Amino acid sequence: MRQSLASIQRHSDRHAALSPAFTGLSSPILRVLPRRRQSRDKFGNRNATLAESSLANRQSSPNLRESHKREPVSPIVLTRFGGQPPNGCESYLGASGTDANEKGSRVPLLAAIVKVSSPPTLAIGELEMITVEEREAIRRAYYLEGKSKRQIAREHSHSRKTVDKAVDNQPPRPYRLSKAKPSPVFGAFRARADELLAENVHLPPKQQYTGHKIYELLQAEGYQGSEARVRLHLTQWNKQHQLPALFLPLEFDPGQAAQVDWGEAIATIGGVRQTVQVFVMWLSYSRRRFVMAFPSQKQESFFYGHVCAFEHFGGVPARISYDNLSTAVRLMVEGQVRREQRQFVAFRSYYLFESHFCQPAAGWEKGGVEASVGFSRRNFLVPIPQVASFEELNLSLLQACLRDDQRRVSRQAETIGQMWERERPMLRSLPPYAYECCVTQSSRLNGYSLIVYETNRYSAPVNRARREVIVKAYPFHLDILDGTSLLARHRRSYGREQDLFEPLHYLPLLEQRPGAFDYARPMRQWRKDWPASYHQMLRVLREQWPEGGRGVQEFVRVLRLHEQYPAHLVQHAIEQALAYGCPHLDGVLHCLHQRSSDQPVVPEMALSDHPHLQAVGSQPIDLHQYEQLLSSSG
Repeated sequence: MRQSLASIQRHSDRHAALSPAFTGLSSPILRVLPRRRQSRDKFGNRNATLAESSLANRQSSPNLRESHKREPVSPIVLTRFGGQPPNGCESYLGASGTDANEKGSRVPLLAAIVKVSSPPTLAIGELEMITVEEREAIRRAYYLEGKSKRQIAREHSHSRKTVDKAVDNQPPRPYRLSKAKPSPVFGAFRARADELLAENVHLPPKQQYTGHKIYELLQAEGYQGSEARVRLHLTQWNKQHQLPALFLPLEFDPGQAAQVDWGEAIATIGGVRQTVQVFVMWLSYSRRRFVMAFPSQKQESFFYGHVCAFEHFGGVPARISYDNLSTAVRLMVEGQVRREQRQFVAFRSYYLFESHFCQPAAGWEKGGVEASVGFSRRNFLVPIPQVASFEELNLSLLQACLRDDQRRVSRQAETIGQMWERERPMLRSLPPYAYECCVTQSSRLNGYSLIVYETNRYSAPVNRARREVIVKAYPFHLDILDGTSLLARHRRSYGREQDLFEPLHYLPLLEQRPGAFDYARPMRQWRKDWPASYHQMLRVLREQWPEGGRGVQEFVRVLRLHEQYPAHLVQHAIEQALAYGCPHLDGVLHCLHQRSSDQPVVPEMALSDHPHLQAVGSQPIDLHQYEQLLSSSG
């Protein structure tokens, strides 16, 4: 026994030399259980049956097994060494596995766990883990082969405790801490962090303490730890004090519900990279969607998106769910009562649908369209569209929506298009005329024949200057009316302090004042887009009639032909007039009449069958016949 104890001491000394944790350790106090039998190793030495050794003295740890049973190990150095099976030894830590010696026998591996604490302790015992295959082998040996637990433990090299658990089919128990782990750095500031987190309940959602802000406050009070530890505490605190988000699966009847929401996306329109507003309406039953892009989320865009969506769906759903949009709700008073915009009430009464407004910050009440906005952005607007206008962009979005009808949603037996075919008869029928989605107001043309709308100026014909007109602002264009007659239509500008001119509005005034032709802003903007034939005709007319601006006046009269004829016809007529050598108004009109004449073209007569007519047009001219005509008329 003394020799075996010395061997154990040598193992301890060898591992102490490998780790600073062993430096200065005293001799281990051994606790050995009665042995049943002794065996000899390959050198003829007897093996001692070692259960456990401790570097703490016996007085500080009278019950060594209980002191190491649940105490957390932190940090540790693990060493393993082989030997003969520990007959008669009591195992506290279990076996870690088996290994083969030089003679081929399988023996358990012993492990030494060194716990660096105050005071340091050394525990030696078995570490044992079994696989599901070994567990099955133990149970088969006991129940099917009738072997005893002692025999199974000997044959499979497992402890009796492990065999008992496998035979009883006890489920593995998760490890649980008996007491909280010490936090030497953060522990002193835990109460202060909890105090700050408790204040978040009374603070606005967007002005609450974050992990970084709490870290800064604690650091100012002397905290020396890391920010990650503060964030970890924030996560643990939220799990304990905040309920997790829970949701209910919903089901809708055909034609009864739809959801509307806005989103944002990036697109390049006319060479300009800009942010566009994406309108999405989503049918809750069939999951069919309609997507349309607008320059803004103004009320006229909001209404026009509805109108186009109703046309796309072929009807109107019974109820539509919204956020608390300012375009629909003026302000929200106490509780669930909303005061809706008067224009929205008029629009809703025209199509006879019911409106439902979600609670603030409750996006799950219309989660279908919330997800649809993201789906449309990722699938319809990637890569970033490169288009010439909003019309081209919305056409591509509409085609994408139609292609999406062929998709089958998870857990649905039919495609979106097939579900919509079943839902369409349940939608309310559309009224005979679409709702006019515009903002109407009265305005007065100034001396420049301009009206002002949202800081931008739009032109009208000069013969209507200084009069009251009606302005109708649609999502993509703006109309100026005198009563019911349309005076002008402009592309709507969403910039600020922009001037939008129509050059044709100022041509009557320029005809009277040709000296201002080169300096008029509408003409200077228009001249940048003229074809070369326009510049050539202006130069020829100025050379032909240089006095008094007559050449400019003649050219302005030619430009006024744009009021009656399409631009491409006027351009071809000017080019043809220049080729004929008649660059003036009458020459251009003659060419226009030729190109726009509806008379059928008479085919040329074949004179091969009429030889007596072949000389017509090629005979010599007798001028005496003209003299007779003049003398008879005189």
